[in-house]
Amino acid sequence: MLTNTEKSPYAKTYSLPWDAVNWTGGIWAEVFKTCAENTVPHIRQMFEDRDISHVVENFRIAAREIDGSFHGTPFGDGDFYKWMEAAIYVACKNNDGKLLREIDEYIDLISRAQLDDGYISTKQIIGEIKGENITRLGDINNFEVYNFGHLFTTACIHKRLTGLDNLLNVAVKAAEYLEKTYQEAAGTGEVKTAVCPSHYMGLVEMYRTTGNKRFLDLARLAINLRDSVKNGTDDNQDRIPLKKHEKIVGHAVRSNYLYAGVSDLYAETGDSEYLDVLHRVWKDLVEHKIYITGGCGALYNGVSPYGNFWIDQKVHQAYGHEYQLPNLTAYNETCASVGSVLWAYRMFTVEPKAHYFDVIEKTMLNVNLAAISLDGRKFFYENMLRRARKLPFELCWPLERKEYISSFCCPPNLARLLAETSEYAYCLSDDTVWLGMYGENEARIRLRNGASFTVAQKTQYPFDGNICFSFRDTNGKGFKLNIRIPDWAESGHISVNGRVIKEISVQDSSTYYTLNVEKPSETNVTVRFDMPVRLTIAHPLVETDINQVAVERGPVVYCIESHDTELETLDDLMIGINSDFTPVEYEITGRKIIALEGEALKIKRDGDDSGKLYRTLKFKGLKRIHIRLVPYFAWDNRGFGEMKIWLPVAFC
Repeated sequence: MLTNTEKSPYAKTYSLPWDAVNWTGGIWAEVFKTCAENTVPHIRQMFEDRDISHVVENFRIAAREIDGSFHGTPFGDGDFYKWMEAAIYVACKNNDGKLLREIDEYIDLISRAQLDDGYISTKQIIGEIKGENITRLGDINNFEVYNFGHLFTTACIHKRLTGLDNLLNVAVKAAEYLEKTYQEAAGTGEVKTAVCPSHYMGLVEMYRTTGNKRFLDLARLAINLRDSVKNGTDDNQDRIPLKKHEKIVGHAVRSNYLYAGVSDLYAETGDSEYLDVLHRVWKDLVEHKIYITGGCGALYNGVSPYGNFWIDQKVHQAYGHEYQLPNLTAYNETCASVGSVLWAYRMFTVEPKAHYFDVIEKTMLNVNLAAISLDGRKFFYENMLRRARKLPFELCWPLERKEYISSFCCPPNLARLLAETSEYAYCLSDDTVWLGMYGENEARIRLRNGASFTVAQKTQYPFDGNICFSFRDTNGKGFKLNIRIPDWAESGHISVNGRVIKEISVQDSSTYYTLNVEKPSETNVTVRFDMPVRLTIAHPLVETDINQVAVERGPVVYCIESHDTELETLDDLMIGINSDFTPVEYEITGRKIIALEGEALKIKRDGDDSGKLYRTLKFKGLKRIHIRLVPYFAWDNRGFGEMKIWLPVAFC
């Protein structure tokens, strides 16, 4: 289980045991298999290689097993803990004893590197060994507390899945060190905000795992101390007191981690002011600052607050102002979209609304899957919505996926998320099963009202809107099945044993329909969401998307690549308002997907010099051409070329 909210007094749902749900087919089974067989081993290789990342080597040096100097990023420790979380999950899911033994060896290494006072961060430990002028927790950009936070979370996962205490013991000692540090800061008033504050989530999970309230108190203290930071910044979300936050601003990973942690704290304490803050910033995100793919954090760099140069500050990897959503330079750090899923899930636990799983599903199926190649070995740090063959300026990240990125935080973060996708299939409350992210699976469920059964979900979702549920191994006790009707669904039906009991209309979008299952063994439920191809437009203040459309079908966003048209450039392509697209099976690098094929329009530009900044319009008509659209998550798997999601629309 990702989070254990079974005993959280202000949570309304909780997750199933980690081994209760298994994907049995379809896209998520493929994703888990690829993650286990390719992604987790590949990332491990990157961390083991002393010439690439030096991460494991740093732990060995810190443990005084070999001599050497620190190399790599200061957040490499935390990234390694994220990889460990993914590895622990797939090892337990696949009953891989060899990998579990190797993980134990890593845990032993980490415990040997940890100092007697509980401190554990290899850059500082190695600096102390070398007698360098280095301080602990002196520079927030050394990411020490970020490293601690991911240690806490991984230790909790390890304890729950294996029952072992060895990594949890390391985490407890580290938390005790952090406790002393924060208590001193509270006394002196000298407070610094940790960047990418994973420790808020981690500390609350430590409380849930150990039952020791000191960890919950420490999480509360850490969050409260934010308001004591001097000269805070929007980049770190500490320029103004937390409970006065109205908008989501600054570094997107830091924002999403912060609010995910505050959601956890609310689930335990019920502080309504925190819930009010969460509502305000979430509303700003989903109404003004999220991409159609679920990506967030639009800017490489910018300023905040925007439009007031008397007080503005630099922000990076950040949210911009409302509707500031560029396509060519979209940043959309992968860690930010992972963070938004963690946040949305926690919001669902405290107020189970279909909207949160709509966001989770869209983000998972589009930007998160697009961040990794279909073979699971290459990664995007940022996730653009348009790619040109050549840019007249330089961006700091490559325009193609790479096996290794100098800032390697995103791949292990994505690996743990994809390893744990089955955690998002169902949530439970007293007598109710809440359907989350759809996909073919089987789940063993026991509810608090005594109902016990196995549910089997059969579907080719997200490419087909038919989903069938059957129940076996039941004890005869009834329960409620809350069926999520996605925000894109405007028609369809729900039937029981072949009889339609609910016609779905646009008014049902983004809601739950409650079905009372009185005789589980005699009940077969079929849900049909009609999946027409639809053209989506953006708000008129999204300047980059004016007079353009994106093509969607179900929860999947589609794009066009140079490979799927004979055009010299995608800039000559338009979508007709009455264009008709047909779903067809298509294969990319061995992975079967559903593409869309149909007609589009080519702009005739004979003699037009497209290199000029401004030029006279020379329109010589439109020509109908055949094109293919592929799911956005499948792009950049066939070589370099142009790509677009948003295309000009022709009203003819």
